[in-house]
Amino acid sequence: MDGKKVPLKKQWKGLLSFYSGHLGYLVGAVIFSILSAIMSLLLPLIFSFVVDSVLGDKEPALPPFILRPLDNLGGHSWLLENLWVAGLVIIIITLIDGVLIFAYGRWISIFAENGARKMRKSLYSHIQNLTYSYHAQAETGDLIQRCTSDVELINKFVNSQLLEILRSLTLITFAVSIMFSINRRMALIGIAVTPVVFFTAVIFFRKERDAFQKWDESEGALSATLQENLTGIRVVKAFARQAFEQQKFHEKNSELRRHGWKTFQVIANFWMFSDFICLTQIAAVTIIGTLAVIQGNLSLGQLVVFISYTEMLLYPLRGLARIIGSAGRMQISNSRLQEILEEPTEPEESGLADPVLLGGITFSDVSFRYQANQRNVLENISFQIKPGETVGILGPTGSGKSTLLHLLQRLYEPSSGQIFLDETDLRGIQRDSVRRQVGLILQEPFVFSRSVFENIRLPRPQAESEEVYNAARTAVFHDDVMAFEKGYDTLVGERGVTLSGGQKQRLTIARTLIRECPIIVFDDSLSAVDTRTDQQIRNELLARRDKATTLIVSHRIATLAHADRILVLENGRITAEGIHEDLIQEPGLYQRVFAIQSSLEDELGGGENT
Repeated sequence: MDGKKVPLKKQWKGLLSFYSGHLGYLVGAVIFSILSAIMSLLLPLIFSFVVDSVLGDKEPALPPFILRPLDNLGGHSWLLENLWVAGLVIIIITLIDGVLIFAYGRWISIFAENGARKMRKSLYSHIQNLTYSYHAQAETGDLIQRCTSDVELINKFVNSQLLEILRSLTLITFAVSIMFSINRRMALIGIAVTPVVFFTAVIFFRKERDAFQKWDESEGALSATLQENLTGIRVVKAFARQAFEQQKFHEKNSELRRHGWKTFQVIANFWMFSDFICLTQIAAVTIIGTLAVIQGNLSLGQLVVFISYTEMLLYPLRGLARIIGSAGRMQISNSRLQEILEEPTEPEESGLADPVLLGGITFSDVSFRYQANQRNVLENISFQIKPGETVGILGPTGSGKSTLLHLLQRLYEPSSGQIFLDETDLRGIQRDSVRRQVGLILQEPFVFSRSVFENIRLPRPQAESEEVYNAARTAVFHDDVMAFEKGYDTLVGERGVTLSGGQKQRLTIARTLIRECPIIVFDDSLSAVDTRTDQQIRNELLARRDKATTLIVSHRIATLAHADRILVLENGRITAEGIHEDLIQEPGLYQRVFAIQSSLEDELGGGENT
């Protein structure tokens, strides 16, 4: 799915909007993180003090408010006799550091999870309100990938790595300051390779970001392939295409592995090089510092500080590189989310009408094309349907039948011309109102993984049981349900896999009928039922024809024969209009289809009279 690129500034603005309202937790986490970093810096200084001023005889460089009470207790001799005090101080600082780390982790987790929850909610809500044309082109697997893996990657970065940047900068700043205050020469040696580590990190960030983008996109393609295969598994098995699907999956999987391998190569090369640099630097500080101690230019305690701070300096720098790399991944994931959020939704229509429709339909010189540079799919369509009429529509594949029905539900807008429901222009009626009152039964039925009863009652959760049963009877589905072991409590498998094609179609018909729409549209939705069941459903619909206007799109003449009027659609134009008895007498598509189907029924010896 190729979404439009969102400017970087807008990406970050969009990301920050998810975390607005929870900044108090971030501020608290920042404070705890800085205090924790300071606690970590104190420990080497305490060890240095013990080595130089307790075990050694160096004059302690302590603040006056600590020196005075210490002198009152006995100074150096008291400390030497009560060495456990230094151990207690180390334990207390370690405990405080632990509490600060816990508080920091808790607050940043609350901040991150609140943002992630808002992110998921915003994405889901936005996707629900995207245009029909967007969903017609989008890959479901890729959308799922963006709403799960990409959201989780952002959440992981904010939760575990965002404030590590601040912690690393705090450690580096204080460590360098203290090192220079002790010994400038040793401080310069201690930070000698930091520019190398930093520039290596920048190069690593760019390479990992590019590698990860390809990896993430290939993972989305693999998810789309898997989702498509599992959705159409019955078709795959019916045509014995398992080997082909396995090969297609293997190709996508190999591509994912290749991009993953390249990403890990970049990571491995950086860590190998940085490990070598960091360990070499620590070794240099240790050797040069030891020589300085021997020569009397540095105390043993100060050497402990320099070795400890060199590690604190280099490893946070290297960690900063890792975090920068993760930030690159997070940026890519965020851009993929913002691409979705930048897609235009169906516009708000709070000011439009919400009439109670009677069922009248008028198409006035309607034309439609999907894109400006394409030819018209529908050309100058005009007809009028009175409330309560049953109108059939016949046309070859690609003639524009489904497009016409999509226009009726405002899934698309006409390129020219007008559509009226009763006396109101369709553009002046709220989309929700139109879709509540125009019940569309699709050729490819979709049922949910829940009971038959819940599936039928889905549009009207408050419907009584008898209303559900009546809708099923009209759809000639009630007897089938009662034959199930658990009746209406029978659980339907994912996408209705436990039902036959005809049963799924009849379930969706019942689900639409229970809405009691003034307009009901059958988009070739009787194709999977046998002719006898088709006749029964039509008879039930005829019995309630005063309750709704009915449009029936079908390739089966028997389904259309008893309609009040039949429209013949060819190449986006209405080429014939009339009742069954008249159309079979006129040369044209309807007459040819009737002749073919009649001869087939005669050959099979069981045709119905139409």
